[in-house]
Amino acid sequence: MTLDYRWLHDMVRNRFDSDEAMEAFLPRPLTPDELKQLGDDRYLSAMSLRVFRAGMKHSVVDARWPAFEDAFWGFDPEKMVLLTPEQVDGYMNNERIIRHRTKLQTIPRNAQFILDIRQEQGTSFAEFIADWPSADIIGLWRLLARRGARLGGRSAAGFLRLIGKDTFLLTGDVVARLIAANIVDQFPTNQRDQQRVQEAFNELQQASGRPLCQLSAMLSLTINPRF
Repeated sequence: MTLDYRWLHDMVRNRFDSDEAMEAFLPRPLTPDELKQLGDDRYLSAMSLRVFRAGMKHSVVDARWPAFEDAFWGFDPEKMVLLTPEQVDGYMNNERIIRHRTKLQTIPRNAQFILDIRQEQGTSFAEFIADWPSADIIGLWRLLARRGARLGGRSAAGFLRLIGKDTFLLTGDVVARLIAANIVDQFPTNQRDQQRVQEAFNELQQASGRPLCQLSAMLSLTINPRF
């Protein structure tokens, strides 16, 4: 159960007019040093953005995000953790933001999650995320789902992609290619299948030197040339 990188590269290269065009198209993650330079407020903002994007048109949420940044004081975790239930309810009167009480309630909860990690690890949350190995990115997904608020399912990977941490995405096209390669036989929801997917990506990464985000984009392009 393997994917051949040479086949993958040649299949995707045929979609483009040149090597340069292909490379320009593929996403690029931030480096660990770049991730560490981001403030923990940017991580809480990205978590919250991902929570609000779930089930909504992304462009609608993105257009409101400057108002969110203003309303929530730039998402400083030490300030956001102090929000009371009454204050959260008060945001339901703010017409500039998206008034979804359940999602609003995740902001102080995820602020607490960030502060808990900082205390446990003795580092910034940014350093914690930056230092997590890509060879076990699904382990980070599980931690985010278990300890974060509304960061389960595809939201963990979506948050990591938003912040710039290297991760693959399990889109329909990526899963279709994994199924065709006999890596899994359905969408990988259990730990065994997710581990198989991780191992397949690890092998591709070792063969190519490419980040996970590029490899998942390339797998998607083998199914959908208009990715």
